Amino acid sequence: MKTAHFQGKYEVELKYHIDSKSSFLKTLTEIPHDVMLENNTECDWYFDSADGALQAERKSLCIRTMEPSGIKLWIVKGPESDRCEATNITDAESARSMLTTMGYVIVLKAEKTRSIYFVGNFHVTVDTLKGIGDFVEFAIMTDDESKLASYKIELEALASKFGLTRSALQTKSYKQMFIEQLSQQDI
Repeated sequence: MKTAHFQGKYEVELKYHIDSKSSFLKTLTEIPHDVMLENNTECDWYFDSADGALQAERKSLCIRTMEPSGIKLWIVKGPESDRCEATNITDAESARSMLTTMGYVIVLKAEKTRSIYFVGNFHVTVDTLKGIGDFVEFAIMTDDESKLASYKIELEALASKFGLTRSALQTKSYKQMFIEQLSQQDI
């Protein structure tokens, strides 16, 4: 894994809904890129305190497992929209147990199929969320807060190579999408 792509405390990310995953991937074959992984199943366990303090503070705490790659991550996002930190862990089950022992509760368990590609300094993530749709994220992580605006412009230019425009831009997190899907099922 090219870990340099995932280092930094800030993440500039543009997420788009795509109508055709196969068309997107066809365009990708025409652009120089490297494959990190394809068609991994990711399982995310989102945690919060019983009183919802993390959500109230616009923070997200997640333990993620990826198979068959075997990657396991502890991910914290927020409170700023560009703030994201992730670290590799060796035992996701123990990490989840430790969080529940500390009083955190699982507020959502979500699963998606994910492929990750590298285009230059950027990572391009293609996701399928069952019952929700197909999405692509163009992103870069950095510790340099002064580069966030320029990286956003570069990511918009990369997205335009795939014919993606602001009309397909998604501002909701996957967590929000899954929660909305669950609430609609409860109706």
